[in-house]
Amino acid sequence: MTRRAFSLCAFSTAIRALHARSPFDSFSDGTPDFLRLGREDERIFRRWFTFLAEAQYFQPPDRRPPEIVDCAALIRYAYREALRKHDTAWAAEARVPLLNAADSIAAWHYPDPRMGANLFRIVPGPFDPTDLTNGAFAQFADVKTLGHYNTHRIARDLVHALPGDLLLYRQDSDHMPFHSMIYLGLSQITRDGVRYVVYHTGPEGADPGIIRRLSVDDLLRYPEADWRPLAANPYFLGVYRWNILRRDS
Repeated sequence: MTRRAFSLCAFSTAIRALHARSPFDSFSDGTPDFLRLGREDERIFRRWFTFLAEAQYFQPPDRRPPEIVDCAALIRYAYREALRKHDTAWAAEARVPLLNAADSIAAWHYPDPRMGANLFRIVPGPFDPTDLTNGAFAQFADVKTLGHYNTHRIARDLVHALPGDLLLYRQDSDHMPFHSMIYLGLSQITRDGVRYVVYHTGPEGADPGIIRRLSVDDLLRYPEADWRPLAANPYFLGVYRWNILRRDS
């Protein structure tokens, strides 16, 4: 095939892919385009999502939302609350301090009238308007569902992670094979110039588990190599980013 013919073929393939995109879901990832955030809203979302997750590490257990019982629950909580309108009434109910600039995303707020409380996609396939009423979205999603239907993989190298991205793992465990951590980047609370991750260990028998915050350096040197976020680690699935933050570039 000549170079010109190859270029025309590649261009034709790209055009077909563009036209194949859903008018409701530009990336065919199951997330409706009306939920996707612009760059300024992305900045605000990442700031709140990481702050809320990290704040739970510093909260006494009896002051944490009772829903936070494992790694997925911590993620669901921080994701949902990051998408709310952040005013003094919300702060009092959430029992967390307002950030210095108590801004909120502008595009929409949870609960969105179109979605209601069902924020997480739980089935495969591109979004269709009928998904708003057919059970394609729910209030609950485990780590596997968050990874498959609500986020997309960016890389298997931590250097590509941005604050608010997720680190996903699959371990040899019948109890909880999928695990996740939230990449915080620089702490908004301790302001020590150190990059962190935060996660809930999950329950183990009668032990309810705890929320841990580790520095990235400590995680990369973790005694159990299965938890190191390295491409060479087969148990590390990679860095995942929320679909609402997805864009061509």
